[in-house]
Amino acid sequence: MQALAVEDPSGVAAARREAVARADGQGMGEAGLGAVALVATEMATNLLKHAGRGTVLAGTYGSLPDAADADDGGVELIALDRGPGMADVLACRRDGFSTAGSAGQGLGAIARQSALFEIFSRPGQGTAMLARIPRRPRSAPAATQATTWGAVSVALAGQEVCGDAWGVRALPEGLELMVADGLGHGPAAAKAAAAALRCFFGSAGRAPAAMLEAMHGELRPTRGAAAAVARLQGSTIVFAGLGNISGVAVGGGEMRRMVSMNGTLGHAARRFQAFTSTLPPSPLLVLHSDGIGSGWRLEDYPGLAMLHPSLIAAVLFRDFGRPRDDATVLVARWGAAP
Repeated sequence: MQALAVEDPSGVAAARREAVARADGQGMGEAGLGAVALVATEMATNLLKHAGRGTVLAGTYGSLPDAADADDGGVELIALDRGPGMADVLACRRDGFSTAGSAGQGLGAIARQSALFEIFSRPGQGTAMLARIPRRPRSAPAATQATTWGAVSVALAGQEVCGDAWGVRALPEGLELMVADGLGHGPAAAKAAAAALRCFFGSAGRAPAAMLEAMHGELRPTRGAAAAVARLQGSTIVFAGLGNISGVAVGGGEMRRMVSMNGTLGHAARRFQAFTSTLPPSPLLVLHSDGIGSGWRLEDYPGLAMLHPSLIAAVLFRDFGRPRDDATVLVARWGAAP
């Protein structure tokens, strides 16, 4: 995922170019490329018009490989700002409504081009906006699923690659998630994180602690990484972590922090241990690298937990991202727990 600063009209053009490049890489046709260009332009222009500056995150999304809609996917665009925010999001989304003297068509245009469009905004604290433009045209809106997931993963400013990696895998009646953080940043960190990700996808059927042990062996030729694996099944979570990857289960007004062991995959690991616990009601699982500060609480963002996990991840990135490190947030809403 690419983070693009929008501080003047040149930033609008840069956001549009990056978004269209992502769409082209997804094999989107002329209509899709046009839709992505329009959404990126409107999002970036809104940042300048209403907040003075902000950031556009450009990436792609897709279903799990064995999902019923496995050919689904497309471009994901997220606009973040710390501007005045919206007092009434629903009013702002209606065509003709404007606080900046314009025609008030921007948000409506974004919504019409998107399979998913969500906004989180609070007066005085800024706005976060998510749009997903599908690779293939849909005849009807995408169905809402009880289990959804999304992530924001951004490289340290000035680096071409991110030293973090993340993955999600479907299980029979379950879901597995992984986040890895290669030591440092840049290509060497990205190589270590990529090795952990390959091992995660190549370790189907292993318990989370056994996956970490396998990663430890695979990462010996690299500079090493921190990583965590979480398995969700029914009302239970099995969590195994080594190093500074944070895992938090949120639901029913509770925050349950997962326990990681000390060490570095590939270099120093005394023990690989998993911890099993009961999930809170209507749970969200949040995994993040140490490029995200740990002081967040979803209760400080009324209504955010009900929105798409990608938007939740983006708000945490905006408000708790550390500017001197790669940053990754993976959020999953688990629909199988009571």
